[in-house]
Amino acid sequence: MKPLPTMVCCLMLFLDTECSHYRAKLHTKDGDKHQHFEEKLKTGKIQEKCHGPCLQPFNCREPCTQPFHGEIGFTCNQNKWQKSTETCTSLSVEMLFKDLNSASRLSIAGPSIPLRILDFRAPEPIESVVQGIRKNCVQDYACIVNVVKSSEVTSGNIAFIVEILKNISTDLSDNVTQEKMKSYSIVANHILDTAAISNWAFIPDKNASSDLLQSVNVFARQLDIKNESEKIVDEPFIQTKGFHLNHNTSQKSFRFSRHINNTTEDISGMIEIPKHELGKLPPNTTQAISIAFPTLGAVLKEAHLQNVSLHRPANGLVLSVVLPERLKQILLTFEKINKSRSAGAQCVGWHSRKRRWDENVCEMMSDTRSKVKCRCNYTNAVMSFSILMSPKSIENKILGYITCIGLSVSILSLILCLFIEAMVWSRVCVTEISYMRHVCIVNIAVSLLIANVWFILSSNFGKKAQDHKWCVAMTFFSHFFYLSLFFWMFFKALLIIYGILVVFHRMMKSHMMAIGFIIGYGLPLIIAVTTVAVTVPERGYVRHDACWLNWDNTKALLAFAIPALVIVAVNLLVVLVVAVNTQKPFIGSSKSQDVAIIRRISKNVAILTPLLGLTWGFGIATLIEGTSLVFHIIFASLNAFQGFFILLFGTIMDHKIRDALRMKMASLKGQPRVAENASLSPTNGSKLMNR
Repeated sequence: MKPLPTMVCCLMLFLDTECSHYRAKLHTKDGDKHQHFEEKLKTGKIQEKCHGPCLQPFNCREPCTQPFHGEIGFTCNQNKWQKSTETCTSLSVEMLFKDLNSASRLSIAGPSIPLRILDFRAPEPIESVVQGIRKNCVQDYACIVNVVKSSEVTSGNIAFIVEILKNISTDLSDNVTQEKMKSYSIVANHILDTAAISNWAFIPDKNASSDLLQSVNVFARQLDIKNESEKIVDEPFIQTKGFHLNHNTSQKSFRFSRHINNTTEDISGMIEIPKHELGKLPPNTTQAISIAFPTLGAVLKEAHLQNVSLHRPANGLVLSVVLPERLKQILLTFEKINKSRSAGAQCVGWHSRKRRWDENVCEMMSDTRSKVKCRCNYTNAVMSFSILMSPKSIENKILGYITCIGLSVSILSLILCLFIEAMVWSRVCVTEISYMRHVCIVNIAVSLLIANVWFILSSNFGKKAQDHKWCVAMTFFSHFFYLSLFFWMFFKALLIIYGILVVFHRMMKSHMMAIGFIIGYGLPLIIAVTTVAVTVPERGYVRHDACWLNWDNTKALLAFAIPALVIVAVNLLVVLVVAVNTQKPFIGSSKSQDVAIIRRISKNVAILTPLLGLTWGFGIATLIEGTSLVFHIIFASLNAFQGFFILLFGTIMDHKIRDALRMKMASLKGQPRVAENASLSPTNGSKLMNR
């Protein structure tokens, strides 16, 4: 860590600047030439070397290379150093004014830029800062434009420039001319270039992007349009247009079009002021101004509660407007950047005080594959608008209804299934195979029932709150019981193969039970516990927006997807073996027998498909981007109603269970037990064995 001069330390105390990146304590002693920060990152200990393997929860920092000054922060993630913050800057107040014939060193942003960015020794009082800018840049701010444009777009320089623009809009926004607006926009355009976008992520102050948007809006509010020219600023990454209005003006609109990132075509946007709104204006002439940001939506950070960092990228231009006070409603048309079918759109406005997108200020009027039209309310706090995207989920009410209805029916069906099994247990479990078959069905039903209950609890919990420990607990139980469901279905498939291949030798029931519970509950417990142990220390076990396994950071979802898909594949092979085995006795048979074979195979496949979890195979199609909504509906329907299918094919369609239920009902009515003895005759016993 490089020592800092006493002069700089005293300057920090004078400006009362708080370092938001590090929590540092400054100790001063008379006669000392250098001072050291005793620093510690919030997330853990400090390590000096930032190369090679690392251990959590260590952090590391190293000085920037010349000619930059500042530091680069690293955090240990999966035993590797990853860059987390950067304050490297080559800009300084001296550099901004070094070529000017001024008597003193002047600072635009000095009063508010943190010490980690600035590097100057003799600042002027805040009063002389504004006076100095006005003295050297009388007509506009061209005196700093060339220096800014020639600087590299490092994270430190971006933060420095944001503070410059912020202070200009706060202290120097009186008498804003079109020339000043052009110079101001050139400076902003430099840090909104596509080459700078990736470096915004390493700025310690996460409010930098919202500060930039607010500063531009505040500065534009003071702009005075002198002529009728509509186009004021036409930079690649910031455009400004304006015109005069009065109550006799016909419907007006601003149209913008710009390249975004790697798109080959221009992305357009339009702002319309309806005729009925213009009628609210007074007779005297007023003005309207609009600003378009093609790239700002990619870096605009929202302020979230409880340290939840969920980035919702804009899927179109960010459009700002400055309107007369009487105008409250505007119409906006956005062309989508991502035009895939799964990219859901949402009209939003940026709330400058809350520093986040507000869905309540806008209403969607139309949504097509390529464009979205919104009706939004304009206020002093909400001046910027855009559309958000959700590329990894299909927000469709049909899927929500299917899931809610299906889970409700499944839970009731599974409870009824367990009740029926309890009633007929002693009557149907007459052999080792039949006993283990019903053990499988009961455990499949129990696992699915508990998993569905935990799923419903975690879904509602994820929408209402984000307590991390409770979320982890609910995700763990959902993960464990869904895995248990699949492993019990796998064990049932093994029993089917065992019944087909092994005819004369039978395993003891106690051994089969031990194997079943090891497979059904032991293996899922090992997988679930291992997943928690590996991912929870990094807070990568659950998703940021829901209580379910994480995918974006740690790929914890693979601990469910891989075992489930492997079991589905194995069970599919078992079904094929059953189909082939069903056909064998009838090879060379007549046409009527062939029809009977087809019916028998179809019946077996229909029964085994839900019991062995083959319906989950449709989940593979839903993982492919751009999949049709039809596959999502099929997948949701089959698996939401899986409990009902288990009741239907595993219980009700079993003639042994139906016979046992009839005998149970007859015994309750006091009828003789002759029917029971008849049903357990050798003839029916052979049917049971075949079943």
